[in-house]
Amino acid sequence: MEKTLIFGHKNPDTDTICSAIAYAALKKELGWDVEAIRLGEVGSETQYALDHFGVEVPRLVENVAAEAKQVILVDHNERQQSASDIDQVRVVEVIDHHRIANFETAHPLYYRAEPVGCTATILKKLYKENGVEISKPVAGLMLSAIVSDSLLFKSPTCTEEDVAAAKELAEIAGVDTDSYGLSMLKAGADLSDKSIDTLLNLDAKEFSMGGKKVIIAQVNAVDTNDVLSRQAELEAALQSIIDEKGLDLFLFVVTDILNSDSVGVALGSAAGAVEQAYNVKLDDNKALLKGVVSRKSQIVPVLTETIAKL
Repeated sequence: MEKTLIFGHKNPDTDTICSAIAYAALKKELGWDVEAIRLGEVGSETQYALDHFGVEVPRLVENVAAEAKQVILVDHNERQQSASDIDQVRVVEVIDHHRIANFETAHPLYYRAEPVGCTATILKKLYKENGVEISKPVAGLMLSAIVSDSLLFKSPTCTEEDVAAAKELAEIAGVDTDSYGLSMLKAGADLSDKSIDTLLNLDAKEFSMGGKKVIIAQVNAVDTNDVLSRQAELEAALQSIIDEKGLDLFLFVVTDILNSDSVGVALGSAAGAVEQAYNVKLDDNKALLKGVVSRKSQIVPVLTETIAKL
């Protein structure tokens, strides 16, 4: 059997990295020749989880077609979020929990998408369905993914299935979810020493909305001022990316993990869509997005609907 690469989206977050590792472990148990890889740099939160459970960072691969003929996607499906040469390989599986957009294949494939808060929650089911036990380190990483995507169960995307899966995984991993989860989130939310370029690449995704090109980047913070105090530098970087990529909108979201609110900084010709979508006024190109913490459920669908009406 030829080697199959397993990876998540560009600018990988904790779910992307941990789910790639977890699914690779399952596939190996089932006799597949697979390798979990990454398409970008690993953030502090993800590194905390990997270090805590003694797991190595997956290898960085820029051109997947140079190494494999077939791949498995986790935590994404939209082509613009995937490997730049994704059109040169065969996608044999997708395990995801996002909307389906800009995705088609020439061959049949196994596609598993469920409306849960985290890819790892789906993987927990796949382990059970295949009768494979989850190792302690892998359980820890899967728990980390759920905690990250659900903001320790505070996100509106979090379901009862996510909570139940996290409880079982915590028992296997031998950790207290609340204390471990908060420590992990805080590790990723300390942004004071991060450069603007680093912040913009921690978790940025490109979307097509009503014919508009949009990038939504999100970072979690304990103190949003760690980022907003550098707004001039941030806006200069945003404008540079807008010009380079021909974007209609770049929305940079800073989420307060303690208060469960966000501040959005919006630039581009379609920035007014943010005002319409949330009934706010952009003041100095930014606005408080009260109660908004989830890009997947509270930002992407709302902006997609609003932009379609412009």
